[in-house]
Amino acid sequence: MGLFILRRFGVMLLTALCLTFVVFFLTNLYPNLEKLAKTQGNQRMSDEQVEAWLENRGYLQPTLVKYGQWLGVMPGFQNTLEDGQFVGTCTRPGSTAEETSKYCGVLQGDWGYSTVFKDEVGKIVGKRLGNTGYLMFWVLVLMVPSALIVGVLAGMREGSALDRSLSTFSIITTATPEYVSGVIFIAIFTSSTVGLKWFKGTATQAMDNPTFENFFLPVLTIALYGMGYIARMTRASMTEVMTAQYIRTARLKGVSFSNIVMKHALRNALIAPFTVIMLQFPWLLNGVVIVETLFNYKGFGWALVQAAGNNDIQLLLAISVVSVFVVLITQLISDIGYVYLNPRIRIS
Repeated sequence: MGLFILRRFGVMLLTALCLTFVVFFLTNLYPNLEKLAKTQGNQRMSDEQVEAWLENRGYLQPTLVKYGQWLGVMPGFQNTLEDGQFVGTCTRPGSTAEETSKYCGVLQGDWGYSTVFKDEVGKIVGKRLGNTGYLMFWVLVLMVPSALIVGVLAGMREGSALDRSLSTFSIITTATPEYVSGVIFIAIFTSSTVGLKWFKGTATQAMDNPTFENFFLPVLTIALYGMGYIARMTRASMTEVMTAQYIRTARLKGVSFSNIVMKHALRNALIAPFTVIMLQFPWLLNGVVIVETLFNYKGFGWALVQAAGNNDIQLLLAISVVSVFVVLITQLISDIGYVYLNPRIRIS
C-alpha cells in the first residue's frame, strides 16, 4: 500500500506540472497579455506601446522562464522604469528593490498579486475557498444521504412502483440544469410578485450570517442536480447485488429481508457509489460557478468568473492550480478507499 501511494504521488506531481503548464501557457498567450496591458495601462495604447509595456514588466520573456519564475525555481524579473517605478515578478504596489524577494512563486507560498481585487492572490483564494467549502459541506450533508436512501429504496425491489417513481425523480433532477432549477426556485420561493416569499434573505448575506432563509436555496439547487446521479448509480449497484448468489442463499436460509439489505447487500452496493461520491468534490468546487453567480454568492466559482472576465492572470492561475490538486487528491482518496471497501482488489 505504501509503494502504491508513493507511486500515485509521483504521478500526481507529474500530472500537476503538465496541467499547470498548459494553463499557464494558455493564460499567457499574447492576446491575453495585450488585454492586460490595455486594462492596466490605457485602452488607447498603440501596438508599440503595448509591446513596450509588456516588455518592461517581463511578460515577453520565454514561456519556460516565466513558468519557472511563477513556480519559484528561477529568479523573478526586475526592472526600473523611466519614471523610477520598480516593477517585476515579485514586486507589489509601492515596494522597492530592497523590499522585493529574489524568488517568489508557488513553492515559496507566493501566488502573486491580483490586478482586479488589488490584494494578494493567496488571501483571495483562501477566503473564497472557505466560502465555497462551507457551501459544499451543507450540499454534501443534504445530497449524499438523500441520494443513497433513494438509490437503495429503488434498488431493493427492482421494477416495483416505488422503483419506477424514484428512478423518474432521479432522472428529472439530473436532467434539469442548475441554472434552470435555480431560476425556478427564485421565482417560486423568493419573488415578491408571484412567489411564495418563503425565503427573504440573499446568498450574499449568507457569507457573513448564514441562516436557513438565505442559504437553503443555493444548497438545494446544487444538491438536487448531483443527487440524481448518485441515486442512479446506487440503484444500479443495489439491483446487481440483490440478484447475487449469496443474497439468494441468505433468503433460502430464512434471513429477514431487512437484515439481507442492511448486513449483506448494502456494503457491497456502496462500493461503486463511493467512487462517484468522491468525484463530486471537484465537481462541487468548479461546478458551483453557475449557482454562485446566479445567487451572487462570492465563493470559489464566483472568483473564477471574475478572474476570467477581467483577465486576472495570477488569480486565474491560482484557481486552476487549486482545482487540479483537488481533483488529484480526491482521486487518490477514492482509489485507496476502493481498495479497503473491496478486498478482492489486489495491488500489483
